[in-house]
Amino acid sequence: MLSTVVIASGHPLIRATHRTTFEITTEPFLTPRGDCIVGVSASRALRSLPTELRNAVRRDDALIVIELRSDGFRDVVLCRGSKRLTLLSDRKIVVRRSRYVDDSTLCIESNKAARDLDRGLISALRSGGTLIAKIIVVWVPQLAATPEVLW
Repeated sequence: MLSTVVIASGHPLIRATHRTTFEITTEPFLTPRGDCIVGVSASRALRSLPTELRNAVRRDDALIVIELRSDGFRDVVLCRGSKRLTLLSDRKIVVRRSRYVDDSTLCIESNKAARDLDRGLISALRSGGTLIAKIIVVWVPQLAATPEVLW
């Protein structure tokens, strides 16, 4: 099992209403159009994640657990890795419900998007709370073929 932590700031414009993704960005600002963003001024983007973790999520049998915390609120997201991931973005970390992959994608087939996240967590982030995102990569090959067992 490999893990890392990304720290980001909340922002008054966080809405977290996107249906298919959520994003953490290193950018210090947010516009009303950024309805997938849950954290700004992040301590890391994909390109700066530890090498071992980057290699681990590039496996089709990788299962990723993302724990999101802020001001006493917590949510957990489950998703998959893929050998198609490039992890090249130096500004973003994007979690996707779909199988779409681009340079900002951390994982695919997520069980949650921005609109599915705990609303207490989102309210805390909108009030300027600090987001703590722990990314954990695990392998359970016998379950990897049947993700519905996990979510």
